[in-house]
Amino acid sequence: MINPARLHSDQSRLARETAMLLATVESLSEDELAAPSLCEGWSRADIVAHLASNARALVRMVDWAVTGEEQPVYSSPEARAEDIARIAALPRRELIAELVEASRYFAEQSERLAGEIRAEGVRIGATPIPATSLVAVRISEVVVHHADLDTAWTVEEADPDSLLNAVEAVVRAMRVRNAPGMTLVTEERDEWVIGDGALKVESDREGLLAWLARGDAAGVEADGPLPELPAW
Repeated sequence: MINPARLHSDQSRLARETAMLLATVESLSEDELAAPSLCEGWSRADIVAHLASNARALVRMVDWAVTGEEQPVYSSPEARAEDIARIAALPRRELIAELVEASRYFAEQSERLAGEIRAEGVRIGATPIPATSLVAVRISEVVVHHADLDTAWTVEEADPDSLLNAVEAVVRAMRVRNAPGMTLVTEERDEWVIGDGALKVESDREGLLAWLARGDAAGVEADGPLPELPAW
């Protein structure tokens, strides 16, 4: 089981980040939801749909953790894409309702992590995730994709620990996807090593996340040329 104090802290931060996300989404008109997001090829409605679909998918990871019965986060890449497309095509009010309900459902189901955990780790695609980090994974999705909506909200408004969750989630993915060797260092004194750690890259958490997740290198410094990164 997760330490109850840690679970409560993670859930409290998730509630905070989700409330800010929902406020942003509620502020968007039908036309604004149809506009492009910062996630290449996706509209804002696609982002909202992904966040709704992801919440339900992560409940399957909670099921795996507490029952020990392995299952995929999505049945297939095609099923994931179809689910996102279906939700994104809903009218504005129904789209928002899907996100509200899916977010509530994950928050409710994550309470099960306070009990016995039969699988210490699960996999989201090829990425191994400690079962105790599933709420943090949802936080990272909310923070990164809230920023992808490209509104007045910025990641600086996220809780510092939520921002840390987001960077850690992207770093895990970079390791699995064989990103070039790097040592990542933040002004907040975080440090992560990927591969052989050959290239030193420095920034604050916000700048590092912008580069790792979306390729925006404006806020990072390195002791050599920045490499091309795998898509996240």
